[in-house]
Amino acid sequence: MNLTKDGDDVLELVKAGGWLMLPIILCSVIALAIIAERIWSLQVRRVLPKHLVAQVWRWEKIHQLDQEHLKELQASSPLGSILAAGIINRHQNRDVMKESIEDTGRHVVHELERYLNSLGTIAAITPLLGLLGTVIGMIKVFATITTQGVGDPGALAGGISEALLTTAAGMSVAIPTLMFYRYFRGRVRMLVLKMEQQAMLMVEIMHGTRPRTEEEEH
Repeated sequence: MNLTKDGDDVLELVKAGGWLMLPIILCSVIALAIIAERIWSLQVRRVLPKHLVAQVWRWEKIHQLDQEHLKELQASSPLGSILAAGIINRHQNRDVMKESIEDTGRHVVHELERYLNSLGTIAAITPLLGLLGTVIGMIKVFATITTQGVGDPGALAGGISEALLTTAAGMSVAIPTLMFYRYFRGRVRMLVLKMEQQAMLMVEIMHGTRPRTEEEEH
């Protein structure tokens, strides 16, 4: 494989696509960075560590649910941050505890959705950039026809290639970006639902309204 030749071919395609290829390429780089970061950040083990509620209950049983453990819990994960907010008010009534959990939960959800609006914007604008390139390319074609007629296909090729390349580039970026945007939105909803379940489980255990299972005891 001749990497130099392949690189030259790609560069020629970018040049043929015109200046609108540059923002499309920039959008693709930003989208790739966001996708990689969100794949890392939205792993279930990072957001919802296993047996966290059981660990909190063990600390409570042995009277070690102190400020140090609360800071450790809060820094451990998004779920830990939500649980810590409720634990701080564990001696208050159930409604106060739930309200503090919900307030912290809104901030956690905002953090889980970080960059997703940018990803959605890229998915929306890259086809438009491709369409704009198509329009500009066709304008060049008609301008060439007006001045030179249709007898020279080479004179028309530049505008036609610009129209086709920018459209293809815009769609090539938009389609996978939109797929990942939808995937991440669904993943965030799933994670939020599971965090709500875990937080409500902790509230019920702390207030003695739910029997503890063997796993929660140990």
